[in-house]
Amino acid sequence: MPPFLTHDALALPGIAHGFFTREGGVSDGIYASLNCGIGSKDERDRVLENRARVTEALGVPSEALATPYQVHSADVVTVETAWAPGEGPKADAVVTDRPGVALGVGAADCGPVLFADAEARVIGAAHAGWRGALAGVTDSAIAAMEKLGADRRNIVAVLGPSISQANYEVGPELVEKFTADDIGNARYFKPSERAGHSMLDLPGYTIARLRAAGVMAISMGLCTYAEPDRFYSYRRATHRGEADYGRLINAIVLTP
Repeated sequence: MPPFLTHDALALPGIAHGFFTREGGVSDGIYASLNCGIGSKDERDRVLENRARVTEALGVPSEALATPYQVHSADVVTVETAWAPGEGPKADAVVTDRPGVALGVGAADCGPVLFADAEARVIGAAHAGWRGALAGVTDSAIAAMEKLGADRRNIVAVLGPSISQANYEVGPELVEKFTADDIGNARYFKPSERAGHSMLDLPGYTIARLRAAGVMAISMGLCTYAEPDRFYSYRRATHRGEADYGRLINAIVLTP
């Protein structure tokens, strides 16, 4: 069974969750070893085996895992039954009130957020890269959970491993996009060593946006870029000139 990370804030009755690392799978090479990215160039059979190991760790069958086709949007899907791997709708957040349906999002630097209202028994998962975070994907997930009966005052949101400000250099166009939305967003940038560039605190922005929406939000404070033996990182793979990269999976399920 692959190792995975949990957070005490989501250790709630009737809920299982995991922020999975790259350890404990069957892939090799640049994908070693728990690559769960259907969209990667890894061998499909290996990805499916890795995903099956994830669901086993969560106590559900492999066919119970619902992961969307992520497009860096603010779109959310309410899940009643899981779909086949790779056949999910285009969205970057999923919510459900159905026991046994495991919601999952992939990430490799972007911020995976798992949500739970244990009292209402409603859960969610969101993939928050800079585009989705700025567009409001976490707000969309919270609103969709409320439609299922959740109360945002009871929702807990945990941001899993994602790229830290120390390793996330961006160009001036991103500063412009964020400050055009809210001039106060300038606080999430600091100058980099390269002229005209800045370091973006995407985790800080995501947590602040979650808290502004009225939910309890916590960051695990783990950087995907900084720990190559533990996490996949799109940016690190790009800097190394690698042809592709693995995807981490982060999942949550209501237990019967």
